[in-house]
Amino acid sequence: MRIYEELFIVKPDAPEEEVDQFIEQMKSVVSSSGGSVDKVDKWGKRRLAYRVDKYREGAYVLFQFNAAPETVKEFERRLRVSDMVIKFLTVRIDQTLKRLEKRKRDRDKRAHRKATAPGPAPAQPSMAQQMLGEPAAAE
Repeated sequence: MRIYEELFIVKPDAPEEEVDQFIEQMKSVVSSSGGSVDKVDKWGKRRLAYRVDKYREGAYVLFQFNAAPETVKEFERRLRVSDMVIKFLTVRIDQTLKRLEKRKRDRDKRAHRKATAPGPAPAQPSMAQQMLGEPAAAE
């Protein structure tokens, strides 16, 4: 299973009950195909960067779920045919999370090595200097 984030924008004039019903419908699409919904965030109405279908603002909804690629295709198909959805974006985030986790492990490993590495040893006179009684050279 892969981890995905789906962000979609709903028309601002859509009733709250219909938006909640649509979200539940999308949850059932993911769960019926064997996936699981991790979180659903409703960000509320926000101003769009540019006009989309004559709308200047929209209600943002963020889905994070685990699913197979076929499930994502069905999810996107339903978003595409819905009259309520203005725009949507799907991002696969499991690769990014894996890469960030690897960086964190490497950083921790370097910090651990640096913390346990002994400091530079004090300069010790050579055997010849000790036998002749010469003072150690200052560096």
